[in-house]
Amino acid sequence: MKFIADKSYWELFPNSKLGVLLLKNMENGESTDEIKLALEEANKEARKYLVKEVLSENPVIAIWREAYKKFKTKKGVRCSIEALLKRVNSGNPVSSINKLVDIYNTASLKYALPCGAEDLDSFVGDLKLTITKGGDKFIPLGSEEEDNTLPNELCYIDNEGAVCRCFNWRDGARTMVKDETKNSFLIMELLDNRLEELNSALDYISENAKKYLNADVEKYILDVENPEITLK
Repeated sequence: MKFIADKSYWELFPNSKLGVLLLKNMENGESTDEIKLALEEANKEARKYLVKEVLSENPVIAIWREAYKKFKTKKGVRCSIEALLKRVNSGNPVSSINKLVDIYNTASLKYALPCGAEDLDSFVGDLKLTITKGGDKFIPLGSEEEDNTLPNELCYIDNEGAVCRCFNWRDGARTMVKDETKNSFLIMELLDNRLEELNSALDYISENAKKYLNADVEKYILDVENPEITLK
């Protein structure tokens, strides 16, 4: 089983980087007080990225607004980091979900980078980041109704359907990280030149996944010259 960033992705974002962590044999579950406190502090720290009064004009958001113009999306769809920073901006801080999600949301807020994770064992065949033909089966997290992909949409997909739609907008219910998840695929996408921040964010997640989840961690950074890795 592989993760493959398809040629159609690199044609849109040839200079991007994809940071991947494989978290294996982990012990997920309800967050500890230490993890919750770190998330609380990260909500406050993230305010440093909100330097413009208009949310979409902040550099860490503006770059994603431009990126989302390059492929088909549903109306109003936004990058996951914009969704997090919008909550920070409105005084509605990102709250605790479980250990893994809290750890990666903390990193996402600290470094203003989008991050998502999936249950690795729920994938069917290879995972691909690609422009789709449309019609890939997708049930959004928190819903029971299908909301399938559009033609020319950028998505993470496997042989069963979409895993995450519109680049990093929304995860699907089928592959979501649960308390009982043992093996996870985690990804951070970088479109600008903040490679040092990407590495720091991945290292933060790695260290805390080892400390609080007892996870075995593998770290990779993919680019146009190295577009795939083996998952298991």
